[in-house]
Amino acid sequence: MHITSPTKNTTSHSISGFVDNSSKTITVGNHDLTIDEVVSVARYGVPICITDNHDMLQGVQASCDYIHNAVETGAPIYGVTSGFGGMANVVISKESAALLQNNLMWYHKVGAGKRLPLADVRAAMLLRLNSHLYGASGIRLEILRRMEIFLNAGVTPHVHELGSIGASGDLTPLAYITGSLVGLDKCYTVDFNGEEMNALTALQKLGLEPLQLRPKEGLAMMNGTSVMTGIAANCVYDTKILLALSMGVHALAIQGLNGTNQSFHPFIHKLKPHSGQKWAANQMLNLLVGSRLVREELNGSHNYRGEHPIQDRYSLRCLPQYIGPIVDGIEQIKKQIEVEINSVTDNPLIDVENQASYHGGNFLGQYIGVGMDQLRYYIGLLAKHLDVQIAYLVAPEFNNGLPPSLVANRERSVNMGLKGLQITGNSIMPLLTFYGNSIADRFPTHAEQYNQNINSQGFASANLARQSVEIFQQYMAIALMFGVQAVDLRTYADVEHYDARATLSPATRDLYLAIRDLVGQPPSADRPYIWNDHEQALDEHIARISADIASGGQIVQAVQDILSSLN
Repeated sequence: MHITSPTKNTTSHSISGFVDNSSKTITVGNHDLTIDEVVSVARYGVPICITDNHDMLQGVQASCDYIHNAVETGAPIYGVTSGFGGMANVVISKESAALLQNNLMWYHKVGAGKRLPLADVRAAMLLRLNSHLYGASGIRLEILRRMEIFLNAGVTPHVHELGSIGASGDLTPLAYITGSLVGLDKCYTVDFNGEEMNALTALQKLGLEPLQLRPKEGLAMMNGTSVMTGIAANCVYDTKILLALSMGVHALAIQGLNGTNQSFHPFIHKLKPHSGQKWAANQMLNLLVGSRLVREELNGSHNYRGEHPIQDRYSLRCLPQYIGPIVDGIEQIKKQIEVEINSVTDNPLIDVENQASYHGGNFLGQYIGVGMDQLRYYIGLLAKHLDVQIAYLVAPEFNNGLPPSLVANRERSVNMGLKGLQITGNSIMPLLTFYGNSIADRFPTHAEQYNQNINSQGFASANLARQSVEIFQQYMAIALMFGVQAVDLRTYADVEHYDARATLSPATRDLYLAIRDLVGQPPSADRPYIWNDHEQALDEHIARISADIASGGQIVQAVQDILSSLN
């Protein structure tokens, strides 16, 4: 695709590891946005400003001028002087060209289901703004300024989570954003810093007047992949955190099981040098260094353990080979999402330099549909692996001397330990593997008079990914609880006290302490995390830990080194 406005340079506003919400203002239009930057604006309210690059802003205006001239001369352009979709054979007069755009929002105000999270809508507005700054869309700078104002003032349109097949972009979700920006009617509502109100009232509070869209502007705003891509950006960001936490859980499990570090020896992985596999092995070595709970066998020794096998079972020994493709896959999805973030995704596109417009299909969200299908599949694989480790930890036949179901006080015969907690985990893991099924291949072929006869289901796939992330955050809380209890019990087995701070590797100690702090159970030499069944409500612990993960709190801070290595 030829873009006539100045090419954006690729020097990005760097945010390493996880989002730094103290970041300075992000300028939109002078560089390619990253996923971290999108999240910083969407979730943490980092302010934005539109570039002051004169050539770029002039390109935006030049595309509007092209559309104006096309309407005046009656030039045939889809969605400007013609009807939409399967009715593109209908000729639209210049007198009706503006009405066509303003009507578009009305018949696409057909969303269903719950509201999207505000962060996803904010991400979508940022991406729509970024897309239009390429000057290929024929939309006024004034409307772009409105997105800038809405984002900086904390005004977020309400958008439904059902209603887009991801073919001609996210028509219906973007109709809600567009209708709110221009103040089409009171039936469009927004969140104004936590207060719900209609869009007209919000505009009044902002000192703005309602706008009438001009030719092409409704199509430019609504015909694109910005909503599904905004959701996807948030999901990729969250999944990287969950991947880092998975590595932390595995490190706790290996220590709890008295596993070996030999399986992660660099010699093994240089002979099968997949990048993700090498990353996973190296990270696990870093996570285990200094631990008193693992078998130190990097020198090539093989320490027999009585009736236990000389080497660990596959869930420990093959961890790099299992995790590696997931790491590589998430990185590939991240790259594709960042390309989509920095793309022009409406139709038709305007080539100002050559005074031409081109009809195409950049609005098809196939990269999002396929990418989010894959992301959910990887989430299912991560959950399945953790589920195996939990089963390993609680089974006395295999766990190298830990008590059944990680019961601590065995003098109280009614104690069942983490039996119920495992069952809750067992109820979640199959959901995550089920959500790993694809939806991009299940599109309706008859959509919109057979015009949208292939469609990406990108919006649906991204929403399913969001749900997978939310469920996995709950599962991760459970897995972390098992990890903490296991290392406490292993510490007692090795040194006859329960304070795992003394035996854990330095790299996992912070994670251990973060969980202990969140659940209000400081480490103790006298008792492990859970001593008797009736002394704590474990559902409250799940809620606290999962909420901390979702908010990027102290548990996420504890795996910052792993996160930084993923960037």
